[in-house]
Amino acid sequence: MTYAASLPGQPRGGAISGPATARAVCVLAPNPSAMTLDGTNTWIIAEPDSDLAVVIDPGPLDEGHLQAVVDTAERAGKRVGLTLLTHGHADHAEGAARFAELTGTRVRALDPALRLGDEGLAAGDVITTGGLELRVVPTPGHTADSLSFHLPADAAVLTGDTVLGRGTTMVAHPDGRLGDYLDSLRRLRSLTVDDGVSTVLPGHGPVLNDAKGAVEYYLAHRANRLAQVETAVEDGYRTSEEVVAHVYADVDRSLWPAAELSVRAQLEYLRDHGLI
Repeated sequence: MTYAASLPGQPRGGAISGPATARAVCVLAPNPSAMTLDGTNTWIIAEPDSDLAVVIDPGPLDEGHLQAVVDTAERAGKRVGLTLLTHGHADHAEGAARFAELTGTRVRALDPALRLGDEGLAAGDVITTGGLELRVVPTPGHTADSLSFHLPADAAVLTGDTVLGRGTTMVAHPDGRLGDYLDSLRRLRSLTVDDGVSTVLPGHGPVLNDAKGAVEYYLAHRANRLAQVETAVEDGYRTSEEVVAHVYADVDRSLWPAAELSVRAQLEYLRDHGLI
């Protein structure tokens, strides 16, 4: 029998939807797939005694889901005051414009094309809606516009797709770059060491109770995959398709297209560093 406590990051058991910390509630979108795991986690973040909430990643353009997010906040006596995006992939951001209509909120994101309103997001920004303290942490790599949000009061970090609640994520080459991603993982590890972050609130999958363990697992996994790709090239596998078929032979073939994007990012990284 496999115990959650023995898995990377110690994923939390039970339902994904519902309260996760004193300030964070998850509403799971109905878009499960091999890529999205159980579906997209839409997060409602609010101070317990505030009537204003921040929503992170409204998710896909699904009217029922977007309304469920509004209803969940209202049942808790809160009104959505701001919408934030961790990145622009459709399973996180496609519903943002419609959600903004439903709630009358601005949408803040790193990518100007995703914003509704004048304000974007940048390193060092602190979100204070409803008395919250949410610190913006740049974590590019999965995509160029990927952000995480540090929630100090709950010793938590919302990671979007940079760290998932189960398995590992892809580097969406060419927009995503492996060097950036490794730097972002190290930045998240610093949060666990220097700032006491213990909990990961991911964009997909269950909450992780061991943030440091999760990030260190990701770093080790990336180092291992990079070594495998380097060896595959040395053994004569040249194209990204050939490397995927060799290195990811034990992975579900439905995930090979995503794996190929990561392999392209790894090949680029190895070339840039003169390793192949």
